[in-house]
Amino acid sequence: MQNLPTTLPAWLALLESRHAEVHIDMGLDRVRTVKERMGLKFDCPVIMVAGTNGKGSTCAMLEAILLRAGYKVGLYIKPHFLDFNERARIGGDLASDEALVTSFNAVEARREDVSLTYFEFTTLAIMHLLANSNLDVAILEVGLGGRLDAVNVIDADVAIVTSVDIDHTDYLGDTREKIGFEKAGIFRPGKAAICSDPVPPESLIKHAEEIGADLWLLGRDFNYAGDKQQWNYGGRSQRRNSLAYPSLRGANQLLNASAALAALEVLRLELPVGAQEVRTGLVVVELPGRFQVLPGRPTVILDVAHNPHAASALASNLGNMGFHPFTYAVFGVMQDKDIDGVIKPMLEHVDHWCVADLPSPRSASSGELAEKLQALRPADAKEGEFSATAFPDPAQAYANAMSRAGENDRIVVFGSFYTVAGVMAARKSSLTDK
Repeated sequence: MQNLPTTLPAWLALLESRHAEVHIDMGLDRVRTVKERMGLKFDCPVIMVAGTNGKGSTCAMLEAILLRAGYKVGLYIKPHFLDFNERARIGGDLASDEALVTSFNAVEARREDVSLTYFEFTTLAIMHLLANSNLDVAILEVGLGGRLDAVNVIDADVAIVTSVDIDHTDYLGDTREKIGFEKAGIFRPGKAAICSDPVPPESLIKHAEEIGADLWLLGRDFNYAGDKQQWNYGGRSQRRNSLAYPSLRGANQLLNASAALAALEVLRLELPVGAQEVRTGLVVVELPGRFQVLPGRPTVILDVAHNPHAASALASNLGNMGFHPFTYAVFGVMQDKDIDGVIKPMLEHVDHWCVADLPSPRSASSGELAEKLQALRPADAKEGEFSATAFPDPAQAYANAMSRAGENDRIVVFGSFYTVAGVMAARKSSLTDK
């Protein structure tokens, strides 16, 4: 316990130095041991959200609605873009450095001989912070999978799986059935288990039934319908009519919103929420980096689409935006992703690719990405209508796109969180310099 860091940056640097190797040790025994030593438990309802895509949006909608209803809401969401504090919110505000340092110290004091990864340590610290903040409700986003994710040492009152698709195959398996089983690992006997995937894997349904979870399936237990102006939610015993569309853009957001409203239906006695609070919450909800359209010209879109399912949704959203003469993509991705599957749906929407190396040993080579894209050049592309250029980082890729794009063009920044974070940081720096 000697010479522990006294600032958040120093703590984060220490944790990174302890686990310099890229390593994920699947298993909950170590995390559970430290959790029990800490006496870590929640005295309020806990909503846990897993899924290949859509879990961040679902968490954000739940938070926005519950805050509007006057509840003190704790949120654990990840990863962060610019500041670690983004991962923990209490009452809608980012956790302070001081509060996080206190919780880091609490984990370290009880860790003793147990080795924890960066993710496990920080997860325990943030859950300690939330559990000691006198909350009305805690919303916890699962990181990877579900069954073996560090968040899963907590028993959720309501567990949501938003979508099941192929991603993180090294850890979760290479089929939807295998991945569905991993995500269903957050379900608990006798507790609500909500799945908003329109075609849930049989493995998820079977696991929920085997453990005696109260399974809510889209189309059977809850559903939605809408027109161009508004939409309606229908659950087992509750209807919500004349709802505004969520301010989060994108084709899948009604799936995510329906899952959130199903969770609120489950908790309607503990956390009653009125119709106006639902409507307002959906209108004001914000989530950086998920089809986030920035103000100004040219149009800039930020989206952390880094798997084929998310890239297909992004492509659909781009297709619904109206005409832009040229679209520039700032793109960087990890080498262990299905890169071909991510690129394929975007090809018809992107004219000029500015591809970037990322600050991670897992980064795909920008040079190799550019070569791959050049090989996919449309046969009918005239001079000046297609390009693929490599850059050493997202900031330089973005600067190049900005220098070439006309005011009626658009720039879509997508792929890894590192890609979007790099551009966010560059934009923040340029505004600071002005």
